[in-house]
Amino acid sequence: MNFKKIILLSLSCLFIYKAQGQTKHSKQTLYPTYKGLVMAGYQGWFRAEGDGTDSKRYAYGDEKRSSIDMWPDVSEYEVTYNTPFKLSSGQPAKFFSSHDKSTVDLHFKWMQQYGVDGVFMQRFFGNAKHKDKAALTILKNAFEAASKYERAIAVMYDLSGLSASGEDCSAIIEDWKYLVDELKVTNQAGKKTYLHHNGKPLVTIWGVGFPDRPYNTRNIGLEKLIDFLKNDPVYGNCSVMLGVPTSWRMLNADCINDPYLHELIKKSDIVLPWTVQRYSGLLHNDMDRLRDNTIDDIKWCKENNVDYVPCVYPGFSWHNLSKQEFPDDVKPVGSIPRQGGRFYWQQIATTLNAGASMLYVAMFDEVNEGTAIFKGSDNPPVSTTTSFINMDGKPSDHYLWLTGEAAKMLRNQKPLTLKMPERK
Repeated sequence: MNFKKIILLSLSCLFIYKAQGQTKHSKQTLYPTYKGLVMAGYQGWFRAEGDGTDSKRYAYGDEKRSSIDMWPDVSEYEVTYNTPFKLSSGQPAKFFSSHDKSTVDLHFKWMQQYGVDGVFMQRFFGNAKHKDKAALTILKNAFEAASKYERAIAVMYDLSGLSASGEDCSAIIEDWKYLVDELKVTNQAGKKTYLHHNGKPLVTIWGVGFPDRPYNTRNIGLEKLIDFLKNDPVYGNCSVMLGVPTSWRMLNADCINDPYLHELIKKSDIVLPWTVQRYSGLLHNDMDRLRDNTIDDIKWCKENNVDYVPCVYPGFSWHNLSKQEFPDDVKPVGSIPRQGGRFYWQQIATTLNAGASMLYVAMFDEVNEGTAIFKGSDNPPVSTTTSFINMDGKPSDHYLWLTGEAAKMLRNQKPLTLKMPERK
């Protein structure tokens, strides 16, 4: 075989290799861009005793050791489980399991019903590294439900669990290959709803630039991971969103003081600042601070050709969890109160007025830290040792409804109102 034929054969193989790579991700999707959407984070990690998993850790725990501050309204769940807690009526308080397919189906049904555009599925580093079977089952069920109810869905890798012992992000690279090949996350059966941005599947890396993490942002292979997601001929051609601290632009306060973070952001497509606990409705000028930060963040992003999505949340509480994690500094119940939805709506109106073109809601189902927007109970269990927030007398679906209203106003389907909307 002469040299010319060898070159032609090599080029032919390269062309076939790239062509095969292009078939990994479906080019079709109901959601070609994040712009104009309200997406929420979805933990999906709640297990219950008797749900068929081998987990021995149940978030609801018992009166001596519980990890949640918000009790779900379980009246619509197909399957529920008894817990050690009691309601004021004396009946056992029940909980759901994220592992049940019917649970995930109900959550996505609510998203469709209330107009929540979709969710980012949290994929924690430990689950990615060890291929936790229960987590994969939940992920598979979520992608099926997203297709069924035509909700946007995407993978968000959370670096929590990455240690300081020389580990890097290689496990995420291998996990993304697995999800694409085995779970077909970017090429669902049925309706294609994987969230794209800039015409490409969107993948998020969360936990970049936080000073309280055990890993060093500079030496965990983030550039290699971003390059793989964007440029790999088989599994790449993706857009990348980075989850960073609130003060990412100034490189101070809750953020590492290292300009390398800006280099990473400039290699990405979207930046998502984490603002949970950074703003409170109890401080009279915090919405002014949120407004100014959002305006300045968007300006920086426009100058550097990066898109920007603000994070909003309904409130915060981790009293029960703090008793375990911070026994010398136990937090009060409802440390950042919901105020019946007023605080949530203040953030939504402020960020949209400041020019935001998309929103990220923390979170859909996070009852550990009391940030969930799904249906919550206004009559949680009663206990002398464990306390839960309530819904301030609002309906259990209040925050789902408000999120749907935010989506309509984001898309100019309804006029934006600074005052929290009221249901007729």
